[in-house]
Amino acid sequence: MTQNMTLKRSLTRVLLALSLSGFLFISNQSFGQEAAADTAAVASQGGIPTDAASISEGESLFKANCTTCHRVHQKLVGPALEDVYNRAPSIEWIKNFIWNSSKVIASGDDYAVSLYDEYNKTQMTAFPTFKEEEIMSLLAYIQDETNKGPATASTTTTPGGGEGGAGGESIPAGYLNAIMVGLIIVLILIFVVLVLITTILRRYLNQRGDLDEDDKKIVNPAFDFDKFIKSKPVIFLTVFLFTAIAFKVVINQLYAVGVQKGYAPKQPIAFSHKIHAGDYQIDCQYCHTGVRKSKSANIPSLNICMNCHSQVKTSSPQIQKLTAAYENNDPIEWVRIHNLPDLAYFNHSQHVEVGEIECQTCHGPIEEMEVVRQHSLLTMGWCIDCHRKTEVNAKGNEYYDNLLELHEEESKDAMTVEDIGGLECSKCHY
Repeated sequence: MTQNMTLKRSLTRVLLALSLSGFLFISNQSFGQEAAADTAAVASQGGIPTDAASISEGESLFKANCTTCHRVHQKLVGPALEDVYNRAPSIEWIKNFIWNSSKVIASGDDYAVSLYDEYNKTQMTAFPTFKEEEIMSLLAYIQDETNKGPATASTTTTPGGGEGGAGGESIPAGYLNAIMVGLIIVLILIFVVLVLITTILRRYLNQRGDLDEDDKKIVNPAFDFDKFIKSKPVIFLTVFLFTAIAFKVVINQLYAVGVQKGYAPKQPIAFSHKIHAGDYQIDCQYCHTGVRKSKSANIPSLNICMNCHSQVKTSSPQIQKLTAAYENNDPIEWVRIHNLPDLAYFNHSQHVEVGEIECQTCHGPIEEMEVVRQHSLLTMGWCIDCHRKTEVNAKGNEYYDNLLELHEEESKDAMTVEDIGGLECSKCHY
């Protein structure tokens, strides 16, 4: 009896131990899953949005304000921003640092001071005008890019298996030009061969000596070159062609007055748009601050240049010119490239902000230019042609509702700038 009781107690203890072990195991698994979920949710602390609209707005803000000093996946002037929402003390800390980094550093914050020391005591530009929702959009974009990971280079191949170039061309343009030149050379050679064959045949027939008079006239047609040159039709044709060519040249030169397409003057400091706008992808409006809000795009002030070049490439002779001008408060005498006559009115903000026209539309591939040149004609005809072809983006803009209604009553085509008064003289001349 006693042995049975002892056995039952032992079995009970074993069962309890097994139950407890199972409970602990399940609890540990659940805790591990919850911890993983919490870790995954850290990126959303502070309510970082994940919708496409916020990410898109954050991308625009990042490219316009941050790409000068930061990348998401690599260091530039400042640290890489990948996973910054987890590395920083808090989302509120990030907001305060963006609004006024010098204030956070001056407060003795350990993390801010360590960043300040690590990056050669460089203070980040303050953005006191940023709203909280704009900062959250920035973090949404950074979070999205962090999740995507660094971009990897890939080679695009055409369906035929070869490497495809821009635009999907299967044959490079240089090859097509070479083929055309080759065909022209072949045609010239064929013509020369035909002339030689004709000459040899004529000589052979003349040597036979059995040709009658009619055959000799066919083989050796009479041609008086002097008489031909002095004939009235040839004189008239020559005078007409000379007059037409001279008139065309004069007209072209008159139309070219004031047109400076291709103009690329030497600047006092060698500034490369290819490096800044191309390689480092600095948004145009970071330097040309007036492009979205005023008539003029404006020349960047020296303090904008010194935001980076107080630390970047300071030993470069060109940057030393810049630094000397900044320290002496002397303006850089940049040579103007794009000139419109005083009688013409042009507003950058109207085209860039309202019309959503890209800079490259008028200025060409500026991100590829070592030396900036005038890409477009910038003539009245060029502007008018653009107004005739450019469609008005009226979506979501109540200002155009009545105009759209009137336009759709008369035409099924898209409403262009011409349809809303874009060709009226007073639009540009008043």
